[in-house]
Amino acid sequence: MKLKAVFFDMGGTIEYFYYTPELRIERSRVIVDCLARAGIALPITNEKLAESITLGAAEYTRWNMKTHIELNPAEIWSRFYLKDLSIDPQMLEPVGEELSFLYETELFVREMRPEIPAVLEQIKQMGLTLGIISNTQSSTQVPFTLEKYGISSYFNPVVLSSIYGRRKPDPAIFFYAARMANVSTKACIYIGDKINRDVLGSKRAGYRLSVQINHVYGIKEIDEGAIPDAVIHDMTELIPLIEAELERDKQFVVGGNLGEIKAIFFDAGDILYYRHRRNEHLNQFLNGKKLNPAPNLEEEKARLKELAFVGKMKRHDYYAEVIRLYGVTDPLEIAEGVRALADDSDTVAIYDGVAETLLELKKRGFILGIITDTSMPFSNKLRWFEEHGFGDIWDVVISSREIGIRKPEAIMYELALNQANVSPAQAMFVGHKTSELIGARSVGMKIAACNNDPDAPADYYLKEIRELLTLDCLQPRNTKR
Repeated sequence: MKLKAVFFDMGGTIEYFYYTPELRIERSRVIVDCLARAGIALPITNEKLAESITLGAAEYTRWNMKTHIELNPAEIWSRFYLKDLSIDPQMLEPVGEELSFLYETELFVREMRPEIPAVLEQIKQMGLTLGIISNTQSSTQVPFTLEKYGISSYFNPVVLSSIYGRRKPDPAIFFYAARMANVSTKACIYIGDKINRDVLGSKRAGYRLSVQINHVYGIKEIDEGAIPDAVIHDMTELIPLIEAELERDKQFVVGGNLGEIKAIFFDAGDILYYRHRRNEHLNQFLNGKKLNPAPNLEEEKARLKELAFVGKMKRHDYYAEVIRLYGVTDPLEIAEGVRALADDSDTVAIYDGVAETLLELKKRGFILGIITDTSMPFSNKLRWFEEHGFGDIWDVVISSREIGIRKPEAIMYELALNQANVSPAQAMFVGHKTSELIGARSVGMKIAACNNDPDAPADYYLKEIRELLTLDCLQPRNTKR
């Protein structure tokens, strides 16, 4: 897969940034003024406000490094930055975005690395896409700062955790960015200053190179979890790394020695993994309770599932509504039921032969992708795959939760084909459900069925996933039988 895109982190990478306690005390008045516009008067001094914000920011960082969730600004300020003041997040909603913008622009010193414009121009002249993947609480700060530096025109896409809802190092945001650029993750380089966010996340998403650039932020933090492919001190050092990759690309022919099929896309559930203890935790939770289930329980569960699978309902809310359908009303019991459903969702087994088959297909040079209907971030599934040694092999991930529609809609398959830069005739879909296989066939893909419905249409029927390795259409040109 040829190099096509270069993504950058923002703070610490495109720019230097830092703060001092004195700076925050001096500029905290902008926060006071913003809150006043929402009718909120603070009963603390500017010194105490600056301290509260700094401590809250550190706590929020610890929290989202565990959860990888980016909260909306009103929640961040209510739960973390101003938590001791017990301010209702609804009161903060009208000024939440402004508060986060002011926090990121006024309570830090930011300065673009001087070599950045020239480096960006050089990369642009190479014909590569440039993008940003940034953890940011504000949805407006990064675009504002790029415009201020005069470099905004270089970057498309600009992917922000505040809009996507997940933070680095969650690999989901890296897969999302590659999809926004319409390229494979194996065609991407990522540059960032943090190992535990930038290098770790991009490596888990299978980016071609993960480069660390040195930046001294001033806060002591354990920064580990992965090994960068290169460490640079100045952004000009990135240019020879890119040139070496482009030169390497010239030595290879796209598709190599592959036959007619170049890309293989898999359904996930009941193809790569299965739930061997389905509903075990839910049944344990329901056992012994006096229930009054809704008369149309199954119909309503299906309706809620559809909303969750197309991203119109958060997974936690989906689970909570399902528990309520059983007649459970106590908040503590609902929370317990949500945990039971989450545990069931997270209890999976990988089919025999999946890991070695996928690794061999990747070794042979196939583009590999996932086309999945799901209510969870792909990183959840990726964690299961990583535990079995095939987490970083994926070039393309298409998730119904992000796209807003489900298979068998043609767009699900077409997006995968476009991102992999292959024609339908050069691709295979491996699935089990009749409707999904029909969807793949409707766009012209070859079909392999495994663990399939009795009436599932397919070009190939597999008793197990290992049989993919023996299919004639997946053999190298000079070894076809």
